[in-house]
This record gives sequence, C-alpha cells and structure tokens, in this order.
Amino acid sequence: MNVILMERIEKLGQMGDIVSVKPGFARNYLLPQKKALRATEANKAQFEQQRVQLEAENLKRREEALKVVENLKGITVTLVRQAGESGQLYGSVNSRDIAEAVTAAGITIDRKQVALTAVIKTLGLHPVRIQLHPEVSEEITANVARSEEEAQAQLESGRVVTAEDMRQAEEAAEAEVEAVVEAVEQEEAAAESSEADSAADSDSEETKEA
Repeated sequence: MNVILMERIEKLGQMGDIVSVKPGFARNYLLPQKKALRATEANKAQFEQQRVQLEAENLKRREEALKVVENLKGITVTLVRQAGESGQLYGSVNSRDIAEAVTAAGITIDRKQVALTAVIKTLGLHPVRIQLHPEVSEEITANVARSEEEAQAQLESGRVVTAEDMRQAEEAAEAEVEAVVEAVEQEEAAAESSEADSAADSDSEETKEA
C-alpha cells in the first residue's frame, strides 16, 4: 500500500514522502495514529496545500522537543519491583511505568514517547529510548531493583545485584562494625590497664617514702 508520510518515520522516510508499506502496518499503525495518509490523488493534493503549515508546525514541535531533551541526558530512573533469586520479575515494567517514573523525576512525558520494544522482565540497568519527536530522541536508563538500596548498588557496580550479593554486603558491613567495636574495646581495655599500672606505681612510690 502506498501512503504519504505526515512525519518522519525511522527507516521509512521523511514528511511528505510517498512510500510503499505492508497493508497491515498501514492499517494498524500509520493510519490510526495519523502518521500517514493513503496516497490517493485527493490526499496528495490536500497535503501539498497544507505542506507549508505542516512543516512549520513540525519545526515548532521539534524545537520544543530539543529543549526538553536536554533535561533527559544522563537521567536514570529507579523502579522498585519484586523479583525471584534469578532476577526474574514477578510481573514486568512497561512504557507507562517508565513514563510515570520520568514524570516523577520532573520531566513530563507520555507513555507513547517511550520507545520500548518489549516489556522489561528482569532486574538490572536497562537502556530505554525516549522519542520526544520523530527527529529528537534520547536514551535514559531504567534501574529496576528490589529496593532503593539495591538500585544504588546496581548503579555503582553497573551490573545486576543479586540477593546473594546483598547478603554478602550485609555480612561485610556487620563484620566491619564488629571489628570497629572490638578495636574500641581493646583501646578501652588498654587505657584501663595503663591507668591501673600508673596507680600501682604511685602507691609503690608512696610506700617507699613512708
């Protein structure tokens, strides 16, 4: 089926291009979302009449998207989810979840702008492309973890943090605390011993004088 593109479509063409696509792709995606028109003579004439206005509107939307995209650079959003020992989620993270997380971070986007090819089903750091405009996009990171602490550990290590990793980290922290307590106790014991020795020496000197 031949269609007229109403905006730039990646790997397909620019606004105004007449391209041939599969009928299913046109009926299920391009036409319902008004990203294209059937390439009839009437539609071709209508597009040409509106081309200048459409291009001006597209340019305005692009400029607005360029302003917003600066705020997305380097952003990481945390999504806390329950998961098994293997890192498999009890559920999934979808485009709506990511859009809400980005919006909560102070940058308002719509779920339709989240270019997620498939829902996220595992823990970890997942790159996600945010398509603000057909010509403007930015990749962010979705940090999916069981807790905020685990998310921070993943961000610092750059890899999935397993339940075993968290147990080992907790054991290491406990061991460190115990070592500090033991060192303090030893210092206090040494101080008490030194005070006792000093007292004994003082008593001995007083006895000799007497």
